[in-house]
Amino acid sequence: MAFETLPATETAGSKSLAELAYERIRDKLLMLDIRPGDLLNDDSLAKDLGVGRTPVREALKRLELDHLVVTYPRRGTFASRVEVTDLAFISEIRMQLEPLAASRAAREATPAARSQLRQVMKEVESFDLDSASVVETLRLDARVHQGIYAASGNPHLEDVLIRYDNLATRIWCMVLDRLPNLSRHVHEHLDLLAAVIDGDEAKAAELARVHVDGFEKAVRKALFAA
Repeated sequence: MAFETLPATETAGSKSLAELAYERIRDKLLMLDIRPGDLLNDDSLAKDLGVGRTPVREALKRLELDHLVVTYPRRGTFASRVEVTDLAFISEIRMQLEPLAASRAAREATPAARSQLRQVMKEVESFDLDSASVVETLRLDARVHQGIYAASGNPHLEDVLIRYDNLATRIWCMVLDRLPNLSRHVHEHLDLLAAVIDGDEAKAAELARVHVDGFEKAVRKALFAA
């Protein structure tokens, strides 16, 4: 996924250049266009993005908080490595928090949030996995999960889960071409979204738990089969 050159100026109400740089670099890290362990050069990133070094440096500071990059004194900033043990640690946290977010969203989602989730549900229903790119598949997955996090109405829970969902996505990308039943994984979202929209807290929580557990088992099997 190639970088898009960012606008040279900002308009009122638009995202800052640092925010846009953060999103572009984050996507490169998640999709493994920047591989774990790769050195991130400020000047090269700024040139590719068409911005100054300051927005890039601000973006890298945020990405370090997200555990997607790590900075070493006098050595530079590197894409964080992915260890097999990370999968278990990340899944352990998500197994607790994803059901919490889903049940809370089922209970607390506003009419506007439920309407947005219905739109996401339509996107999942019409999604053509066979012709979709990896980027399109992962972005749809992110829209589902982040839509539920936002609907939960707890910004702190949302912030934590976005970070761990990003880390899980990076691991997913490592084995995506070896995962069976990817279509089932994508379409599992339909029942989960329906439970949230219908306000069924218990069902939403259980489906979220099963979804995360299934993801962890499928990725683990693919990793050890490699």
